[in-house]
Amino acid sequence: MKDFFEHQDTARKKTWHLVLFFTLAVLGIVLSVNALLAALFTMTADPKTLAAARPIPEWPYWYPMLYLVTSVGVVLVILLGSLYKTAQLASGGGESVALLLGGRRIDPGTRDPKERQLLNVVEEMAIASGVAVPPVFAMDEEAGINAFAAGHTIDNAVVGVSAGAMNQLDRDEIQGVIAHEFSHILNGDMRLNLRLIGVLHGILIIAILGWLTLRLMGGGVHAGRSRSGKDNGGGALLLILGLGIGLLVIGGIGVFFGRLIQSAVSRQREYLADASAVQFTRNPKGIAGALKKIGGLVTGSSLKSSSAREMSHLFFGVPFSSFLFSTHPPLESRIKRIDPSFDGTYPEVTPVYDSSRKFNGRARPEYHQGRQSTRTVYPKKLVNQSGIVGTEQLIFAAAMLEQLDAPLRQAAHDPYGARAVIYAVLLDRDPAVQKRQWAALEQGAEAPSLKETRRLAPLVANLPSEAILPLVETTFPALKQMVPRQYQAFRQNLEALITADEKVDLLEYTIRTLVERNLDAHFGIATRRSAWKGGVSKATGQVLSTLAHVGHSDAEEAARAFEKGIHLLKQPGRILPRSECTLSALDPALFALSRVSPTFKREFLLAAVATISFDGKVTDREAELYRAIGAIMGVPLPPIVA
Repeated sequence: MKDFFEHQDTARKKTWHLVLFFTLAVLGIVLSVNALLAALFTMTADPKTLAAARPIPEWPYWYPMLYLVTSVGVVLVILLGSLYKTAQLASGGGESVALLLGGRRIDPGTRDPKERQLLNVVEEMAIASGVAVPPVFAMDEEAGINAFAAGHTIDNAVVGVSAGAMNQLDRDEIQGVIAHEFSHILNGDMRLNLRLIGVLHGILIIAILGWLTLRLMGGGVHAGRSRSGKDNGGGALLLILGLGIGLLVIGGIGVFFGRLIQSAVSRQREYLADASAVQFTRNPKGIAGALKKIGGLVTGSSLKSSSAREMSHLFFGVPFSSFLFSTHPPLESRIKRIDPSFDGTYPEVTPVYDSSRKFNGRARPEYHQGRQSTRTVYPKKLVNQSGIVGTEQLIFAAAMLEQLDAPLRQAAHDPYGARAVIYAVLLDRDPAVQKRQWAALEQGAEAPSLKETRRLAPLVANLPSEAILPLVETTFPALKQMVPRQYQAFRQNLEALITADEKVDLLEYTIRTLVERNLDAHFGIATRRSAWKGGVSKATGQVLSTLAHVGHSDAEEAARAFEKGIHLLKQPGRILPRSECTLSALDPALFALSRVSPTFKREFLLAAVATISFDGKVTDREAELYRAIGAIMGVPLPPIVA
């Protein structure tokens, strides 16, 4: 099976396929519209006008100027239609898709057992895969079993689940469906899917214009008859009628190509996502059970939303029946790939309300409770886990969430409490520094958050170090509910806490990076970074030197760790002095590396892991920096599990 980086390359290539299909569709529509207008012009224009428009008399349907104007006009209409829809989706990312589909954002602090179960599954899957916890939307009016993931990037993704799925699926089946959707998030499918929606809208715009033409013609006929009692301008109306019907027929070409494009882009990705769900959960009964229930439910996976048709390739199941190029493989085929013993008999489906936690008999690991722990890692295995939810990571995520005190879990799901969690995590152990931090919070934090910070600070101080980042990541859906003014104040408080001791440690750097990556873009704030003045090789040297010094206080050990990493990249280089390996220098270097190809990202991350694990172990400090590297480079890095 391909790894994360190969899937990113595949997604890029699929974009070129999309451009090719779009070009063919536009060409077919342009030719058809030209043929329609030429026929109408020939039938309705007088002989003199026809002769003037035809430079070669022997060619009866040759009207160059008409074809030129029509072609330019049709191309502009299609492009504007695509750009309009693309811009509409770009403004809100995955959230705009969820709202178009009638989704309701589930309150992170909900007490509804079905919603709570769903949010818990999403949190576990996000932490296990190394991405920020996405907001979750419920499609309350949809009785069919379905779900989707949408967004331009991993950082602005959302997950949507129908009421039918929440009501009819048990926890294992919900987990299988969410794992399927996380495969789309991790494999780069979401950006491609949103681009596809924009492309389809442009292609279908001709059919929409035909329908509007017929509606306007109907109003014109009614108005003409009401004024004079007879049919005025019959010839003109017949021309408009022919134009409207012709555009609708040509719109059928757009529908054909639209379904062809959806099918070509989507079908194999669905098989891949099904296989990934089994790989992630190690429980084929989960996703197979969900697919079987779609077959056994009267409403299946159908949706009522009027927007579901143009977005059908986003969904877990087929949202409507189609005779042309289904966006999904046949249901029975999907099930048999997961469960070869399936005999085609679908179960009777009844509502499920069990929200109990299930681990399929797997033992939960024990975790070190101190502020610093170490982990033994294998570099190649660790990098190959990028974009993959491993069984150990999934159990780790569930165990981390379970050992968080109830007040912390509840606070992380409330906008004021989520801010308090972040503030409490950043409180320094040094009493003098902490005194300055409290003074900054008393001046800048809102009263509810300040009160919550005082309540939560002792609980956060007793957390094992490996539970800190999972706790921080669960706050993001609630933090996204702030208004821009509140977020600006939150960011100012964040910087005040980080800079209270006039230096930035690795945990502070990681939290700042995660906030910038996941929240700044959501609130329309551009992350400010110093420009990198060197090339890629200089950037890799900067990052590997910093990693070597972070993990080794001895200069000779650090140099050997650096040599091990740089050797894997097959490029010359010497370790930089410790004085030059600051976090302020690291940031622009990582941002420069975020723009390299997925293949080089894999090679670089292999070198990075080899550097930090030179002594055979990875400390919490090194693991935190590794997580920040992944966030800046746009690579989902699962937690390093002991």
